[in-house]
Amino acid sequence: MVASNRVPQSWGRYPKVKAEKVVPIFWRSEPPDLSVYEQSVLPYGYGRSYGDSCLNERGITLDASHLSRFIAFDDQRGTLRCEAGVSLAEVLAVIVPRGWFLPVSPGTKFVSVGGAIANDIHGKNHHKAGTFGCHVTQFELLRSNGERILCSPQINPEMFSATIGGLGLTGLILWAEFRLKPIVNPYIDMDSIRFESLDEFFTISAESDKDYEYTVAWVDILIGGKGICRGKFTRGNNNRSPDLASKSLKKRLPLAVPFNFPSFALNTLTVKAFNEAYYHVQLPKHVHKVVPYDPFFYPLDSIHEWNRMYGKRGFLQYQFVVPFGNDGQEAMREIMRRIQRSGEGSFLTVLKQFGDIKSPGMLSFPRPGLNLALDFSYHGEKTLHLLAELDGIVVQSGGAIYPAKDAAMSAEHFKIFYPRWQEFQQYIDPKFSSSFWRRVTAQEALRTTPEILTANG
Repeated sequence: MVASNRVPQSWGRYPKVKAEKVVPIFWRSEPPDLSVYEQSVLPYGYGRSYGDSCLNERGITLDASHLSRFIAFDDQRGTLRCEAGVSLAEVLAVIVPRGWFLPVSPGTKFVSVGGAIANDIHGKNHHKAGTFGCHVTQFELLRSNGERILCSPQINPEMFSATIGGLGLTGLILWAEFRLKPIVNPYIDMDSIRFESLDEFFTISAESDKDYEYTVAWVDILIGGKGICRGKFTRGNNNRSPDLASKSLKKRLPLAVPFNFPSFALNTLTVKAFNEAYYHVQLPKHVHKVVPYDPFFYPLDSIHEWNRMYGKRGFLQYQFVVPFGNDGQEAMREIMRRIQRSGEGSFLTVLKQFGDIKSPGMLSFPRPGLNLALDFSYHGEKTLHLLAELDGIVVQSGGAIYPAKDAAMSAEHFKIFYPRWQEFQQYIDPKFSSSFWRRVTAQEALRTTPEILTANG
């Protein structure tokens, strides 16, 4: 069996673990015999998970990126069928010129379709469309015993539910079919609104969620004070002018971070300076524009290897949701205050309200409430201690942490956040495992360095 020279790592580049072997999957019609391996196996796409959910230390990594073929497109039903290694970027290149768009998209298009299902991704329109899993109609799952299972809401519905948001543990998705969203043109009617406090964010968000499909906010939480934070609220709808359908999209010249930044480059002072400049670059309080979809949905995709800005040690993204209501709002305020006091600056902080559309996935993360995502440079015990503190607040509020972004959650907290984990466990393929799953279920994990022991212990 051919081995790959890919080195699996997560986008946060923490923790650093090594797989025993990387096995490429080239053909869905001729899948490998997984029973020959003594080690556990785990699918891997493009490594855009941030923590260790896509890592399998000392195990076998199944490189699914070669499963990159389109199978069928039904422009009457608005469905697309493709192999699991097709990226969302490749999907967009095919469907946008034909008047269709992704039903749900995360903040990067460099995600595989299989990864979108396994992590049940969400986007700016969660309050209107739910998660990606809400739009999946069927997929084929390869189990380690060679069995191929067709899964849909009607056929093998339990396995369908377990695989959506199942972190790649139920088997290898070979292909998937999902519904698309019709569009008139590839442009977005966008509003950008500056706000000066967390309470003002709540007001704008409540008003915007009624009439706008896409809503999200960049926030600066380092200013402190009575307002807790400030930021820019972005909302938008798909433009419906037929005149713009033939207007060509300008291609952005990609930038790249050519090397790892020094570890001291991103600190509280530099983040404060960036926040100050970014907040004031928009002079009016409210700006309306018609913009192409690409910079609206994927602003960071134009900077290749942007994770290098956090240096060789990497970073941890921390994403959580707390319920609506006074308790959730107070939990959000307390978390922001803790981060301010810690001196840990987040270069990119995104705030959004989730809606109440339920996902079919057993372990799906989104649920009604306030959702915040932050990036923290890894500074050893200091960073891990802060995240443990924040986890405690999330637990008390009745919220949850996103597994696809996690690198430090304890087994105790995971089982509180995801009470269906034991139900889910019966659908895990006995050959499949991950560094994340062993950590959050307190199973013995093979570790190679003291640094990783610190992160997972």
